[in-house]
Amino acid sequence: MNVKQTVLAGMLAAGLGLAGCDVITSSQKGGAVERLFGTTSDGQAVKLFTLKNKNGAELQVINFGAIVLSLKVPDRNGQLADVTLGCDQLSDYESKTPYFGAVVGRYGNRIAKGQFTLEGQTYTLATNNGPNALHGGLKGFDKVVWQAQAVQASDGPAVEFSYLSKDGEEGYPGSLAVKMVYTLTDKNEFKIQYTATTDKPTVVNITHHSYFNLAGAGEGDILGHEIMINADRFTPVDATLIPTGELKPVQGTPMDFTKPMAIGARVNQDDEQLKFGGGYDHNWVINQKEAGELTAAVRVVEPKSGRVLEVLTTEPGVQFYCGNFLDGTLTGKGGKVYKHRYGFCLEPQHFPDTPNHTNFPSCVLQPGQTYTQTTIYRFSTVK
Repeated sequence: MNVKQTVLAGMLAAGLGLAGCDVITSSQKGGAVERLFGTTSDGQAVKLFTLKNKNGAELQVINFGAIVLSLKVPDRNGQLADVTLGCDQLSDYESKTPYFGAVVGRYGNRIAKGQFTLEGQTYTLATNNGPNALHGGLKGFDKVVWQAQAVQASDGPAVEFSYLSKDGEEGYPGSLAVKMVYTLTDKNEFKIQYTATTDKPTVVNITHHSYFNLAGAGEGDILGHEIMINADRFTPVDATLIPTGELKPVQGTPMDFTKPMAIGARVNQDDEQLKFGGGYDHNWVINQKEAGELTAAVRVVEPKSGRVLEVLTTEPGVQFYCGNFLDGTLTGKGGKVYKHRYGFCLEPQHFPDTPNHTNFPSCVLQPGQTYTQTTIYRFSTVK
């Protein structure tokens, strides 16, 4: 490593609070700085990519779980802050994080009793969330090392991730070849483009699981954030958070975010659905004109900082989760403790338990077909 690379790597490590992490290489590829982040417990090297746009916004991602380590965007005064929750050390991501910043799959969200039937054959999955399967299993996409390389997309610096999920992995049929491109655009957008192909009929539901706090990670709870969801219906759940199959109107319920509403305004109401989730942990049915059309799904405003997050997606649903299971036992980046409802997730996806509900939009992928999805997290400010 030359002197310039050594200095740059040291600055990156200091900025992340990763003083204990060995820095071996640092290089500039396709608009991104690449270096070694650490080594997994089984000896695999994990790379860190730092992307910056012309506005000074910065995205840092690693190829373990395709995890977003940090996302720094400006407030109304131009001051940058990291708005995603996470950890300083790779070992924490391996052992104990609740999907902070990760891609989840092969099937994000829950599948009832860890079973589904496809073309007459029943498949059994690990039950890792009470009686149900959650987020791809015991070792889902969030816990694997992806192949990754920096690339230059047409609208900004990017990282391309790829992974082959082999036939039978976590109980799912078919070898699934997945590719994702993360781009930080000059419009202050974090854009994710997904594609996947299979050699056998299978089910696919991939999503992104960053926890956001627009005031800054670790800077208090998110109950004052004002959220609007472009959805007239949601999928009510049973006591184990499995959809009943109904597409229920939000009107007259605490699930109505068709107009901006503080997350905390109704989260503790005496409502069965809120009790089941311990707060919001539900799927909303996005108002799409056409299936697969990129649609503005969610808008969130943090009044004090003026930061705004808009989510656009081609998916039919979005899971809104307000950090109900964060309880102060996790220490995050910079030693900050993540307490109850210190972050929220917006996970564009197909509906939970879709393989067991014929009235939900299908998540089946056949050989010869290509799964595609685009999701954009767009940041701006208001006065």
